[in-house]
Amino acid sequence: ACYRRGMSRTVLTIDGMTCGNCVRHVGDALRALPGVTGADVQLASRSATVDHDPALAPVAALTAAIEAEGYVVVAAPAASPAQ
Repeated sequence: ACYRRGMSRTVLTIDGMTCGNCVRHVGDALRALPGVTGADVQLASRSATVDHDPALAPVAALTAAIEAEGYVVVAAPAASPAQ
């Protein structure tokens, strides 16, 4: 994938997802945020990998979007620059 300067990739661990609908809800919530260019949510690893502009969609906003859907972000690491 192509990344713009200033973009980050963040991997979030999520508790509470139990099915494909959960994955869809989390992915839709993340992709609806301004500054998010991609979100890959995986049930098996209980994670979401999010490509985002941290100036528009900081990690706190990603976490809030997931938690607003009723899930728990276990550990939100600092965003790392996308390569």
